Amino acid sequence: MTTLPMLTIRGRTLLPIVQGGMGVGVSAHRLAGAVAKEGALGTIASIDLRHHHPDLLERCKADSARATLEVANQEALAREIGAAKRLSEGRGMIAVNVMRAVSSYADSVRTACESGADAIVMGAGLPLDLPDLTEGVDIALIPILSDSRGIALVLKKWLKKNRLPDAIVIEHPAHAGGHLGVAHLADMQDARFDFARVIAETMQTFDTLGIERTRIPLIVAGGVNSHEAVRACFAAGAAGVQLGTPFAVTEEGDAHPNFKRILAEAAPEDIVDFVSVTGLPARAVKTPWLMRYLKNEERIRTKIGARKQNCPTGLDCLAVCGLRDGIEKFGHFCIDTRLSAALRGDVANGLFFRGREALPFGSAIRSVRELLDLLLGATRPAAA
Repeated sequence: MTTLPMLTIRGRTLLPIVQGGMGVGVSAHRLAGAVAKEGALGTIASIDLRHHHPDLLERCKADSARATLEVANQEALAREIGAAKRLSEGRGMIAVNVMRAVSSYADSVRTACESGADAIVMGAGLPLDLPDLTEGVDIALIPILSDSRGIALVLKKWLKKNRLPDAIVIEHPAHAGGHLGVAHLADMQDARFDFARVIAETMQTFDTLGIERTRIPLIVAGGVNSHEAVRACFAAGAAGVQLGTPFAVTEEGDAHPNFKRILAEAAPEDIVDFVSVTGLPARAVKTPWLMRYLKNEERIRTKIGARKQNCPTGLDCLAVCGLRDGIEKFGHFCIDTRLSAALRGDVANGLFFRGREALPFGSAIRSVRELLDLLLGATRPAAA
């Protein structure tokens, strides 16, 4: 077994490795269930899971009303939670990642609670109302934040609701993939995001608020790709680590093999930072569509930047969207269309989010178990 300390979340003892949520459909029931079955925390990304369910896609094709699309997405999420729980065989935990920036975030929280998820992980905005949405439900609440100021704000707001997070994920915007917890691209290397600093300042906040230092596990995310990196995070005071991209390319990952190949084969010079339609900085692989978009970004901003558009999918997935709402400084493309193209392996037209660091197995595609063993520095007995 691992010599690292185990991670305890809401009374559940877990391996100290957390699989991050990745949409659209990249982390669904197969990946999350496989991670949980090994005794860790697996995460389903709640965004637009219809793409794993042909019958729901057909229903939406027959009736493209937004209400129909929303109901189908919630049904897909409920199905994925159930399938992941069955696959996990009662081990580990199954979490649902919900983006605060998504218009249907409250519906996804309710579906997660009603469908038996063990935890809700919320990022892409401050989850100040998450305790209200889950009142009376026995479910772990885990916000994703990037600096100690954000953590202090959430703690103070939640304390007024007589609730504390069951864990906190600290995501470093300079290393993570996908949407990043910083307002501007230029801020990503700011020293306030250094894990050791955030952890130390958060411990001081715990002291000020009268919270025991061991009460809320701090889980760091971004740039973790080896057993040595895991140990360095623990030395800085972390209670666990979260990874996204290394799990996305495992054999059990829910995306198309082309998706895994694009992420696994990307060199450092193939990865680029840009502004998403959410207004948040994002990190992805330089694929043909993204390079065309970035080449023409200024021209696109000049031409349609301040002009409101109809949502291309009819889903209106984001609460605020640069394309739909005509926000000039945001990105101008349909993120759901591009991420779903990536999920099905469309290399020419997809948006392939990825972290910046090299992957643990290089360009090789390996299993969830092998990844966990490498990170833990352990050879464990086969699961029963």
